[in-house]
Amino acid sequence: MKRESRITRWLRGGARDARAIRAIRSARGSRSARAATAARAAEARGREDLVLAAARAGFPLAPAAHPQGYGCSCERIGCPNPARHPVSLAWQTQATTDREQVLRWLRRDPQANFVTATGRAHDVLDVPLAAGYAALKRLATEGVEPGPVAVADPDRMLFFTTTRGTPDDEDEWWPCELDCHPETMDEHPGLRWHCRGSYVLLPPSRVRPEALTAGTVRWLRGPEHPLPEPLSLLSALTDACATAAADVALDEYHRHHAAGRPAHY
Repeated sequence: MKRESRITRWLRGGARDARAIRAIRSARGSRSARAATAARAAEARGREDLVLAAARAGFPLAPAAHPQGYGCSCERIGCPNPARHPVSLAWQTQATTDREQVLRWLRRDPQANFVTATGRAHDVLDVPLAAGYAALKRLATEGVEPGPVAVADPDRMLFFTTTRGTPDDEDEWWPCELDCHPETMDEHPGLRWHCRGSYVLLPPSRVRPEALTAGTVRWLRGPEHPLPEPLSLLSALTDACATAAADVALDEYHRHHAAGRPAHY
């Protein structure tokens, strides 16, 4: 019987080792793929639960655009408000709390953001982030419950309140200089009062592409908290906004002074 050379045995053993390594790598890759799929499914379920919780709380919802690539899913060239606007111009009539309709929207476009129409079941007092945190601290010391609160990256905080509503007698509805609509938001750098004809993005929403360090809209206090009367929060919020604006003006003054330039107000 012809003896097998050492080289032949070495080559055969190397081939077995290579097959074993490939099998191990394949198994690891399959496990990684299954883990990634499971993580995505868990994230989708968690997101679905949060959206449905808002609908159960009575917040009327409508689908909104989301980040896509480096822009907006609406594919409008130069979209002025990427991932922060409703999908349809008919969002006010679309907005609903119906669970089945919300699920249809979610499953048709799992990445969709959602807006909630204000002035029906709730209003939203929308303030700069620093002012929001200062107001939360004051409300806590005063023993006032702030209700549902969300952070909208990068620089706003949203306080959900009961609504001034849509009374049967239109003369009973009182306008306010803080009233804000989507087209007038730039006119309200301080406190914005979202009521009839306005909306805000609802958590959980994404507002920037991943490549640009994704921003989100997320709950600090969820929709399970009772809605407070807006006037119970207004004093704390307006005072915090005034303080934040004064701090910004002072910082601007110091920057100009350090640079030897006059500050203009």
